[in-house]
Amino acid sequence: MSLTDLHLSIDQRVVAIRAEAPDWLCAKGCANCCRRLAEVPQLTEAEWALLHEGLAALSTEHLALIAQRMQALAQQTTRPLTCPMLDEATNACPVYLQRPVVCRSYGFYARRDGGLYCSEIEAQVAAGLHATVVWGNHEAVERELAGMGEVRPLTEWFARWQGEADGGGFPC
Repeated sequence: MSLTDLHLSIDQRVVAIRAEAPDWLCAKGCANCCRRLAEVPQLTEAEWALLHEGLAALSTEHLALIAQRMQALAQQTTRPLTCPMLDEATNACPVYLQRPVVCRSYGFYARRDGGLYCSEIEAQVAAGLHATVVWGNHEAVERELAGMGEVRPLTEWFARWQGEADGGGFPC
């Protein structure tokens, strides 16, 4: 399965869940997951290539802010983490169309043993508000990602890209 096919599969699951539960918490303006990362997201090479396109299209000023946040994130030892790409004022993602799979699937796919679920949605499900929703299987998503190239933390991909921009010579 290609990354595009995986995105389409996830998008279909999201549409189905939203159709079943129109009041689902994950929607434009909600950035709870972006502000509560347990770890720095791990991206495959294919995901990074797509995200790189989105980042490269940002203004120099916006990219400089993200670079500062990436550097801080790489050194942060406390949890939770906040996504360095999150626009704090709007709770929006400037690279939404190129966002990684973990961002596309969070809140719609579950892996409770790894913390890949939203505690607010979990509380609503436990209260019986979304009893009919069948969550996606995040392990299946991870299996599909496994063949999509080398895996590195987002901060490392970004630092390597910045090194290339500074003459470091890392090929993306």
